[in-house]
Order: sequence, then structure tokens, then C-alpha cells
Amino acid sequence: MSTHFTIPRIGLLAGLLSAGLLAGCGGDSSSSGVGEPSQPARVQDTRTFTASETQAAAFDAEGGVTGHDDAEQWSGIRPNGASYRIEVPAAWNGRLVMYAHGYRGEGSELTVGNPSIRQWLLDNGYAWAASSYSTNFYDVRTGVEDTNELALAFTDITGLADPDRLYIIGHSMGGHVTAAAIEDETLATANNPVQYHGAVPICGVVGDTYEFQYLTQATMAAQHFAHTVDPSAPPLEAIPATNFDIDAINDVVWDTPPAGVSLGVLSEEGEKMQALFRHLTGGERPIADIGFRTALWGTVMGTGGRDGTVNGILAEELTGNAGVEYQFDNAPTLTAEEQAFNDTILRVEDNPSANARRSDGLRWIPVINGEFNIPVVSLQGLGDLYVPFEHGKIYPKRAEANGNGGWLVQRAIRSPSHCDFTLDEQINAFEDMVAWEQGGPMPGGDDFLDEEAVAASNFGCAYSTVDRPGLPACTPP
Repeated sequence: MSTHFTIPRIGLLAGLLSAGLLAGCGGDSSSSGVGEPSQPARVQDTRTFTASETQAAAFDAEGGVTGHDDAEQWSGIRPNGASYRIEVPAAWNGRLVMYAHGYRGEGSELTVGNPSIRQWLLDNGYAWAASSYSTNFYDVRTGVEDTNELALAFTDITGLADPDRLYIIGHSMGGHVTAAAIEDETLATANNPVQYHGAVPICGVVGDTYEFQYLTQATMAAQHFAHTVDPSAPPLEAIPATNFDIDAINDVVWDTPPAGVSLGVLSEEGEKMQALFRHLTGGERPIADIGFRTALWGTVMGTGGRDGTVNGILAEELTGNAGVEYQFDNAPTLTAEEQAFNDTILRVEDNPSANARRSDGLRWIPVINGEFNIPVVSLQGLGDLYVPFEHGKIYPKRAEANGNGGWLVQRAIRSPSHCDFTLDEQINAFEDMVAWEQGGPMPGGDDFLDEEAVAASNFGCAYSTVDRPGLPACTPP
């Protein structure tokens, strides 16, 4: 492989980024008013991050590819402080795929990663490029800006011709980046707008701020439930909760909490919490209850008690649970127990203005309004407790409300965890999106808004390529 390095033109402190390169995740799509950037400073603005040329150059650190010793590679650090990788096969087809990575945590070290379908892309003539982004945390604004900046710099970096087609794919938070990058609002307000030709958000946060509303609402319910079952568990008195008690919650929900790959064993009372989560995460569907019993339970509970600024991405608190109706069963009306639960749980108003439109670029948490006019094929897991199926219901509702439902194909995958999709499931989605974008017919998908279809035992079988161990097998129709 021919490898090229780019010398950074500025230092590596992402904390010195311009206001136009700040980010976040979610956002109430109904908040369309423009807010001035005179709001209180965000914690995110005080953080610094560093990128490594050595890490960026290690293309094969996550697993190499075969048959492409003649591919050209470029890596380095961009002026915005983000590191990057670009890989172009010898038989390049003129198409470039931008890859948007998922959440990288809260550390200061920036890392760039490869697309999961790297081998397939190179085998089929596609170039790809990926940015580390210039910040960590859930900073989707930066993810969009830095991914787009790299796409715009492709020709200058490589000396190659401009790509004939530009596609974008991403996982999890990167799925949020992917879906946000193609929105009309992004094209109108981003500092680095890019007109993509097609997109594949994978296990993505395509309901934007629903993710943070859900995490708040779910953990508030869990703490309140613990107290109602065992009054010795601390009551929920305020948000952020200084007395959030995961041990007390586990004591009433589980006989054996989930750990590692082992599913949890519910207590009799815990069955109610499982049903409550099923409602919050997208309703009746296969795999939902198995997903509840995975180790993602601990991940979700680990967000409990936090304030509503998305760990400093926003300057003000966003989230609340006012108006949420919590249920322990599938009945259309509340039982006396459910009514008492709803009457006594702490209620907190949300604050959509915390993520208002801005005059200096993208919102801190870019929204996904369903305003796009290019082919999109999206994958969502049925059992995912962390980025739940409800995202996949919000996305088509917004697209259809804006007359764009004909541009969106969704596929449900029968997976119990987060982003646990096979390579074939991901490749099929990308390949079908490209064929559609190139003039072929709209590919097949699942109807996420048909409640009867979603609740059927075989929902998700059409595009899941394997029967996963421990899950109900698909049966012939």
C-alpha cells in the first residue's frame, strides 16, 4: 500500500475550535426558532482534546484487509484538530464513502476508526474516508462539521479527481451524524455543508433528542419504582438526582442482574419494569424483552441522576418527563397501581429552547426533521435498550409529515444488543441504497409504523441474515 501523511497546520487543542464546530445529539425538532449564541458557555467549550498521527496511520490496527496491497492511504491531522484516514483502491470507481464513527467516550484522546464494511468497499472499488472528529463526548455538531470538512478536502489531500458520488454511513452516534448531515436544516446552517447522494444510518440516534428524553424518563421511572416497591430505597426528589441508587433499583428489579453476556433474571416485580421499558422503547415487538435483560441495562442506568445538558453539550438542561404516561401492562387504560405510580413520580418539564437553532451554524444537537431528498436505508435493532427501536418510529413519522417518506427505507434487525449487526446486514443495506440511488427500484424494507406488523413474532426476519443464538428463530410465513 502507498501511504501518505499530512502534517498538521495548527495545534491539536480542539478546545480552540470555532463556535461553528461545536456539537451535540438530539434536539426537539419542533424548536425552530433561532437562538443567539449569547447563552451561557457550555462545559464542552472548556474541554481540550488531542489527536495522534501515529494512531491515524495505523489503518490495520482494528483488523486488516486482503487483496489491496496496491491501495493508496492518506492520514494525518486536519487544521480543525481532527485526525483522519483516507483509503482509495487501485481500481477506484470514482465514489467516496464518508464514515461517521460512534460515541468515543469522555477522554481527551481522539481516535479515528475504519468502517465495518471496509473490505467490501475496497473490493467493490469504493474509496472511503473517516474523521476522528475534533472532540469527544456526544458532540454530533462537531461530527457533522468535521466529517463534511474532510469530504470537501478529499481532492486537495489526495490529488485525485473529485468523486462522482458521495455517500455517508455511520453507527450509533455516527448514525445521528449520518442522518443529520443530509437534512435541509444542516445544508442551510452548517459551516461545511455537503450534498450527499445517499445515506445509511446504522443503529443510529435518528430520533435526535428523544434519546436523552428517554434516558431521563427511564431512569427516573426506575428510581421511583425502587422506592414504591421498597420504601427504604431513596425517593426521587429532584433532577439531577444526587441520590440515584442503582443498587436499590437492582434489588427490586432483579433476582440476578445482567452481567457480561449473561442475561438477567427478573424478580416478580421486575416484570413490571420490563413492561414499562418496552412501552418507552417502541412498544410490543420481538426481542424487546430479551434486550431489556442484557448488560445494556447497566449502561442505561449509568446515565441516571445526570443533569439534562447531555454532559455539557448544551448550556441549559433539556430533558424532562412531564406528560409521560408510564405503564406496566398492555391495557389501554391505567390500572390503579399505574395511576398511583404516575400520580406520585417526580415530574420535570423539558426545555426545548436549550437546543434552539443558532445563528453561528448547526444546533448544538443537530435535529433530524425528515427533510431530505436522497435515498436513505436505515437499520434499527429490535432489542437495543440503549438506542431503542422508538428512534425508528420517530424517523418515518417526521419524513412522512414532510412529504419525504418515499426517500426512506427502514429495516428491523432481530438483534438483542446495540449495533450487533452482521456484515451482510450492513453490506446489503449499503448495496441496496446505492442501486436505488443509481436509478434502480426502491428497495424493500419493514413498516415500522404498522403496530400489528411490528408486534408479530416474525417481524424483523426479512432483513436479518442469521438466527442469533438464544433468540426465537424465524419461521416460514
